[in-house]
Amino acid sequence: MVTLLIFIAVLAVLVISHEWGHFVVARKSGMKVYEFGFGFPPRLFGIQKIKDEQGNSKWRFIWGRKADEEAGETVYSFNIIPLGGFVRIKGEDGQEVGPDSFAAQKAWKRAVTLMAGVGMNIVTAFILLSVGFMIGAPQAVDSLPPGTTAENRHIEIIELIADKPAAAAGLQSGDIIVSLDNLQNPSVKAMQEYVDANKNKDIKVTVKRGDNTIEKNIRPFVYEDTGKGGLGVSLIEVGLVRYPWYRAIYYGLIMTGLYLKEILFSFYYLISGLFAGAPVGESLSGPIGIAVMTGKVAKLGFSYLLNFMALLSLNLAVLNALPIPALDGGRLLFLIISKLKGKPVEQRYEQIAHGVGFVLLISLVVLITVKDLGNFKGLFVSLFQKVIGS
Repeated sequence: MVTLLIFIAVLAVLVISHEWGHFVVARKSGMKVYEFGFGFPPRLFGIQKIKDEQGNSKWRFIWGRKADEEAGETVYSFNIIPLGGFVRIKGEDGQEVGPDSFAAQKAWKRAVTLMAGVGMNIVTAFILLSVGFMIGAPQAVDSLPPGTTAENRHIEIIELIADKPAAAAGLQSGDIIVSLDNLQNPSVKAMQEYVDANKNKDIKVTVKRGDNTIEKNIRPFVYEDTGKGGLGVSLIEVGLVRYPWYRAIYYGLIMTGLYLKEILFSFYYLISGLFAGAPVGESLSGPIGIAVMTGKVAKLGFSYLLNFMALLSLNLAVLNALPIPALDGGRLLFLIISKLKGKPVEQRYEQIAHGVGFVLLISLVVLITVKDLGNFKGLFVSLFQKVIGS
């Protein structure tokens, strides 16, 4: 239940920030916005500002779908399916006209409105990363600039050498070294010295993996070139590093750019692999997979969750920018085609394209969700047993 609530909260931040971009730019461009919705219809409830008989503004509560939207300002709604959101702008489907409609605006205003959600997701990622650096971001602590502080320092395994003692004992990349015999929370240097000093006997190595603590008795091997003992691991000392606000903003900007670059390359290889016939199913996760990952990341700490949210926000930005019908990039593509032709694309053709695109996207989400159900079947079985046994 906690994981589900965290996932809905994360989704709400990302969706609302995306739709807020569309909403603000549309309003600033002179367009009437009928509805700002979280989740997909049908509508559960909403609120709307209207004027009473005396001309005074007041808020009214709306149950269900029925509402005279023309009688007031934007309806802020909560809808039944909490897996997305939308902003409904007057005339965006080409059916309504008027100076406050989407279709009546200049092309550049329409283009900026369409891509404002993408831009807002990038801004959201920047804010999340900057806040993360302010409160403490996980990173290596071997060379920190002046004015920074590091908490919760620990050693983490980043790589194992095949067929060496640590790998043979079942240690994994990402394991946190808790102790070697009675040596608690050692530094990298202290661990290397201890292993070398005890290379002729078994060492009880205690590691933390997620919520589990694992103990292994491991006998070091001897490096031929140096004669020193080792376990066959590459280590890094990490901690939660807190920066002054001005450095945090700077590093937040740099990290946003680096993440965005990596995500763009990932999408490129994913799409090119798809056209080449390469299997890409394991590279994708649907709502269930993301929810499970959100729960796991949340257990690591709030700063890790902020980092994960920033990655999701940037992925959402790149995905929506793709020139695929039903996405923001697809709508921008039709706007560009209209400008090149010198006249609008016929609405029925554009609506058909967006309808087909939407169906294909929903179908993809369903297929990926089915895959996630298979991957996390054991988790759902254990949850079901807990419910039955309670």
